[in-house]
Amino acid sequence: MRLLHTSDWHLGRAFHRVTMLGAQAEFIGHLVTTVRERAVDAVVVSGDVYDRAVPPLAAVELFDDALHRLADLGVPTVMISGNHDSARRLGVGAGLIGRAGIHLRTEPSASGTPVVLADAHGDVALYGLPYLEPALVKDEFAVDRAGHETVLAAAMDRVRADLAGRPPGTRSVVLAHAFVTGGAASDSERDITVGGVAAVPAAVFDGVDYVALGHLHGSQTITERVRYSGSPLPYSFSEADHRKSMWLVDLGPDGSVGAERVDCPVPRALARLRGRLEELLADPGLARHEEAWVEATLTDPVRPAEPMARLTERFPHILSLVFEPERAPEDPDVSYARRLAGRSEQQIAEDFVAHVRGTGPDPREQAVLRDAFDAVHADEAVREVSR
Repeated sequence: MRLLHTSDWHLGRAFHRVTMLGAQAEFIGHLVTTVRERAVDAVVVSGDVYDRAVPPLAAVELFDDALHRLADLGVPTVMISGNHDSARRLGVGAGLIGRAGIHLRTEPSASGTPVVLADAHGDVALYGLPYLEPALVKDEFAVDRAGHETVLAAAMDRVRADLAGRPPGTRSVVLAHAFVTGGAASDSERDITVGGVAAVPAAVFDGVDYVALGHLHGSQTITERVRYSGSPLPYSFSEADHRKSMWLVDLGPDGSVGAERVDCPVPRALARLRGRLEELLADPGLARHEEAWVEATLTDPVRPAEPMARLTERFPHILSLVFEPERAPEDPDVSYARRLAGRSEQQIAEDFVAHVRGTGPDPREQAVLRDAFDAVHADEAVREVSR
């Protein structure tokens, strides 16, 4: 059975003020063409269909168009909700839409109930695990403490229990939206840390033939059977080196996996440039970036006059300007933002405690801080899904 694995469409999202709806529509057309020309048997979309819980009308219309075009192909599609989606909104009409071969899996309680497809070699069970916000689903899975690994492990127990009751030789695919250990993150993914831990081990998914992951925006292979498709389009300059693609997965009669990357159309190249203003304006080696979307980091010791206007003359598609003057790290003028770069909110809070009283928090106090941050994240998640 041939599967096309994609995720993280983020319909409705812009890239530094530039609308991506046209590029997203082009991607949908590319996906449909790939399904038709590469004899795809099923499409799997592993979450973050939309960029936010209440997407703009144009994004909803594009999603509606995608559903109609996929249904017209007669190729089954399985989609799950991600942490950017409103599971309840995405799942509206799922029963009716399912009759057209578009299977929306947004309910955690249905994690162990697969979409069953068949080919000449038997059944393939596709299990959709929507994004599982630990604080919201811990009661559903009867776990003592909310955590990503705990709730995913409980959901996978349901998958394995259902699979054990199916005919021998039934092949299995799991769709999940999570941060799996070994994956490389970018700046455009929303933080899903709980209890100081964001990642779950790949071993959580043991026992199935293929795991189609969503959430991280870079296409990557965790193991031969566990892969991220990545987002089809770039959504931050940290993705400048990404090769945007989908996975074309061939699931053999014995559950063996073969995978090929299918490149996605990208509207414009990305470039991250760094140096003093005059160097960026004069360097002939930067000519290849003149039509790219550009993020320029200026290192001039003193902020130059009208830097954006001057850079725009050479790089008309520049979108981001960052100032990082060349100074020693211990220089008191180094910006607060630079000192905090790469540090988690927990680390920042612990540093603040140490600064105020001279010693950092003890283990009990660290736990209090962690629980406080988790409570805030859980409250944000509840408010998001209730909108």
